[in-house]
Amino acid sequence: MQDTSAGGATLTDILGEMETRYPGVRSYILDEQGSLRKHVNIFIDGVMIKDRTTLSDPFPDQCEIYIMQALSGG
Repeated sequence: MQDTSAGGATLTDILGEMETRYPGVRSYILDEQGSLRKHVNIFIDGVMIKDRTTLSDPFPDQCEIYIMQALSGG
C-alpha cells in the first residue's frame, strides 16, 4: 500500500495531484468519461463513495482516502 498525502477540495482535485506525481495513474482509476472504473473502489474514512460518476462525495480535511482495485478471476 502506498501512503501519499494530497490536497484538494474534491476527489477530482486529489486525483489530479496524484496524476502530477505519478503520471498515468488516473487512467487506472477513471475511465475515458472521468467516471470511476468498474473494478475500482474509493473509500473515505472507511466508507465507500456513493457517486462513482462525478466523484462528488464530500470529505473532511485530514481524512483517509483509500483507492482499491477489486481482484477478479477464477
